[in-house]
Amino acid sequence: MDRRSFIRDLGYFSGGLALACSSLSNRAANLVAEAPAKAYGYGELFPVAAKNTGETLITLPKGFEYNVLGRIKSIMSDGRPTPGAHDGMWTFKVGKQFRIVRNHEVSNGQVPREGSAIGSSNHYDEMAGGGTTTLIIDPKTNTVVKDFVSLSGTLINCAGGPTPWGSWITCEETTLGPTVRTNSRGVKIGGYPKPHGYCFEVSAKAESPVTPVPLKAMGRFTHEAIAVGKKGVIYLTEDYNPSGFYRFLPRKEKKLAEGGTLQMLSVVNKPEYDTRSGQTNGVRLQAQWVTIDNPDPQEADIDPLAVFKQGRAKGGALFNRLEGCCTDRNGNIYFTSTSGGDQKAGQIWRYERKDRDTGFLTLVYESPSKDLLYMPDNICLRPKSDLVFVCEDGDYPGMESKNFVRILSPDGKMADFARNVSTEHPRSEFAGSTFSQDGRTLFVNLQSAGVTLAIWGDWKNFRS
Repeated sequence: MDRRSFIRDLGYFSGGLALACSSLSNRAANLVAEAPAKAYGYGELFPVAAKNTGETLITLPKGFEYNVLGRIKSIMSDGRPTPGAHDGMWTFKVGKQFRIVRNHEVSNGQVPREGSAIGSSNHYDEMAGGGTTTLIIDPKTNTVVKDFVSLSGTLINCAGGPTPWGSWITCEETTLGPTVRTNSRGVKIGGYPKPHGYCFEVSAKAESPVTPVPLKAMGRFTHEAIAVGKKGVIYLTEDYNPSGFYRFLPRKEKKLAEGGTLQMLSVVNKPEYDTRSGQTNGVRLQAQWVTIDNPDPQEADIDPLAVFKQGRAKGGALFNRLEGCCTDRNGNIYFTSTSGGDQKAGQIWRYERKDRDTGFLTLVYESPSKDLLYMPDNICLRPKSDLVFVCEDGDYPGMESKNFVRILSPDGKMADFARNVSTEHPRSEFAGSTFSQDGRTLFVNLQSAGVTLAIWGDWKNFRS
């Protein structure tokens, strides 16, 4: 079952890091309430054949090329087949090596399956087929030198985020566990040996599957992404409607398994503030945080909103499906609401820390049209620029799928950079956008196609 089907089913039964993302410091000031304009970007898009395989999967501006890497079912260096459902990922420099840690959003059909764990050892739940793989890349050729499983036995690993100490936090976008649920179509799901819905830490230095440790204090909910801000605080998004925006205050920085406090954002003097519609670009809301008393509730086994409901009861704000999340060089946090806004076409928000307990929430961009931006998901910044690369996830039954990689410019305009034109997987979303640390190569996934793309070209000639 693909990701969109999984999200739909959930609704049936209830509901180096300074360069990680754009500084966007002046972006909100440049935006106005009227419909933002379209930017020229790098120019018109044309179908392009992959340099290494000859297949045409995407369109790109003139002067850009790409390779196809890490294809589903290809045998990796550890002898294991490459899992499918490529999703969130990040790039790291380990010694002289350039590494990518990549998620696999495998759902198992939402039921446990014998032998589905992707690794050869160290499974969290041997009945679950999600996890992460690590790719070592030759930066001169943009090809894979070595690849292997680095986390095994987790479920629906959607997005996540990098830490300043050289690890990837991978997030499970589900709360399925031992309890068997029955959805509205009469299908039984769940029944796993272990509870799911947690974050796991994977060192970029790992050479084999890490020992999986669920970070239970970071909450059990339908996780999407994380970003590390000032003081080592970790911010988390939740892919559900309604959903919350969270932060985790670790007891010890860099020691996440030792616990901490989970909190949910609320708007001062506006309890249960609903951000999903009726918002204005650039408006700054004063925010505070309410504490989640039980971040790992047993009832999450049957209720994906068990954590959210605790925060909402204390006045927490409501969002519509939060997804991508990242940090700018000033420690501000940017995150996407994939279905937010009056057109339900997506929003991009920013949280600025004021002091330990308060900050400001600003709507940076709301899509006025699905032709400009539709269903923003993962986001990243090209290093040493203010260009935000946004993956679209517009694959929904009954709708025309035109998934793009878009670019948000500093003056609030949206440009097209790439479009999925695969004939075999025409509805595949883009996911996991991340640049090499030198900014020369953009890596991004076509999820249902089960491939990672390495894209390079002349990045200097962006026109707004």
